[in-house]
Amino acid sequence: RELMVDTTYKFLAKRNKENGTITATLVAVGGVDAGSKLIVGPRDGDARPVSPMEHILEDVHEIAGTGTLFPNEEGQPMLHMHMACGRQENTVTGCVRNGVKVWHILEIILFELTGSTGTRVLEQETGFKLLKP
Repeated sequence: RELMVDTTYKFLAKRNKENGTITATLVAVGGVDAGSKLIVGPRDGDARPVSPMEHILEDVHEIAGTGTLFPNEEGQPMLHMHMACGRQENTVTGCVRNGVKVWHILEIILFELTGSTGTRVLEQETGFKLLKP
């Protein structure tokens, strides 16, 4: 199965080549496959640099997610998305950056933000690329 982030970036590379860099907010609905990886928080909220905790989904999960898409300092698109992933009565929520695998259907709906000057810039203390207006 293909990673959601890879699929999204392939679409963006084609779209950006034709129309220029996009900034957007997005919504995701559908299913993710077993083995998908989420970042579910820092190991220690006070430690710097931040050390992320990873959670691996053991089975297919239904998802709802939201995120943003802004270029980094080099002009490359950067996706920041969090998902709630549920199966039966259990739900886990986290960031998709370590690799969420598309199950059969995962819809990504982009809402383009025209005229935006937002950029993701590296913040040294945390190691995060933070959104700057």
